Amino acid sequence: MSDEAYKSLYEYDYQRSPDQDAKRTVRHRVVVVGAGPIGLAAAIDLAQRGHKVVLLDDNDRIGEGSRAICFSKRALEVCDTLGIGERMVEKGVTWQLGKVFLEADKVYEFDLLPEQGHKMPAFINLQQYYVERYLVDRANELGDVEIRWRNKVAGLTPGDDHVGLTIDTPDGPYDIEADYLIACDGARSSLRDMLGLEFAGQVFNDRFLIVDVKMNAEFPTERWFWFDPPFHKGQSALLHKQPDDVWRIDFQLGADADPDEEKKLDNVLPRLEAMLGDVDCDIEWVSVYTFQCKRMERFMHGRVFFAGDAAHQVSPFGARGANSGFEDAQNLVWKLDAALNGTAGEDLLSTYGSEREFAADDNIGHSTRATDFISPKSNISHVFRSATLKLARRVPFARRLVNSGRLSTPSIYADTPLSSPDRDAFGGRAAPGMPAPDAPLETAEGTSTWLLDELSPRFTALYIGDGDIPVVPKGVDLKIIGDELHDRTGLFQERYDAQPGNLYLIRPDQYVCARFRTADASALAAAHRRALAGDTA
Repeated sequence: MSDEAYKSLYEYDYQRSPDQDAKRTVRHRVVVVGAGPIGLAAAIDLAQRGHKVVLLDDNDRIGEGSRAICFSKRALEVCDTLGIGERMVEKGVTWQLGKVFLEADKVYEFDLLPEQGHKMPAFINLQQYYVERYLVDRANELGDVEIRWRNKVAGLTPGDDHVGLTIDTPDGPYDIEADYLIACDGARSSLRDMLGLEFAGQVFNDRFLIVDVKMNAEFPTERWFWFDPPFHKGQSALLHKQPDDVWRIDFQLGADADPDEEKKLDNVLPRLEAMLGDVDCDIEWVSVYTFQCKRMERFMHGRVFFAGDAAHQVSPFGARGANSGFEDAQNLVWKLDAALNGTAGEDLLSTYGSEREFAADDNIGHSTRATDFISPKSNISHVFRSATLKLARRVPFARRLVNSGRLSTPSIYADTPLSSPDRDAFGGRAAPGMPAPDAPLETAEGTSTWLLDELSPRFTALYIGDGDIPVVPKGVDLKIIGDELHDRTGLFQERYDAQPGNLYLIRPDQYVCARFRTADASALAAAHRRALAGDTA
């Protein structure tokens, strides 16, 4: 892409804001810092819930290079609530099959979504700059998101009832205040540094080369991962397809690699030729990275919330960075919405920390295990990996031990205080603390729809029609399966173990928080109070 084309699509003008000319410091309800995917997602979600948001970014453009490319089914479902999910799928490369190789031989393959009946695919590959542009477009559509480009936070002063910010601009500094601040300013978060907060964890020695190559190639739209391939002996490699005939290639380099040397074309091209042969290609982006697994001890500090890479960082294999960040934003925003509207308070806001810190630990655990398998640190680890890979060719159980980066899955809040324990026996995949599984439905008018599209941005009570309609609490929307919505395929019944008379309570972030075999208005009301961090009796 030419510089002119890039500028027209991905650069934005600095504009002076009214706050810079105000005679007194202006207070905003919510300020978000960082116009990357997670900051934009949080701002859009808040705006869709009726809140005005100021979004600050120290740059004037969307970041160059593909960066994050793998977006999971759950992340796509989140993005669908923001109004860009279908646009992402339309542009992205859809895939669900992965293959693992040892040297030149396939060890096994896996299918990430072997069943039908979901609106969103298992994964798409899509360059991050497209996602950010779609989010910026959506934010500008809404009107309640004011994006201030080239507004760099230079000072942060937390208070009891607000956060003070000093902001540098091309026209000089100015001050504002926020009732709440969401920090989405990345792994090198300056806001985290301003508060003197640690970002602790493990940094792995091994280095990896990322190359985005534009070429016409016959590889299928699958994830291919090699251990000890013939074109890159003793190391590992990964191949993925992106839109526009761009392919993501990762090469393991070893701990002693010099990043500056490895990024030079004279060193990159021989690696590509060894892998691809004599292929006409253009290099779009080159980067060298190390695996890092870190997180803040706490994501919530008074009225400041950290999300995405500012709160936690994982290695790229497994696609757990941006995907978990979208879940951060969705988890935080509905709780912040309740606090802003006066229907919940600090007890609910504190569960953003407990739920998403748990999720971060889960993702870091997966990422660390993948790193240890891909880059063994001892002779014993090498022997174990070799034996596992050879056994996996013949024995299915050994394939569960192979780890080329376990792909991102939704977080499950098994012990969250917001869920009500089951009173009755249930099967299916819709237990409290789990994301609500999607399913195809049909409206009373005969129009095809999807369960997740029918859920309210507030709480939703799903009732399986069987006589009297249950009374639902204020702030809960009722949907009746068998009346206004119909389960023609039986997939809703299967996934929810649903029977006539059952009742399910779904949180605003599409997580199940209670289910009952018999509709009970008082039990539903108690579950709703509990989900707002109220009555847990």
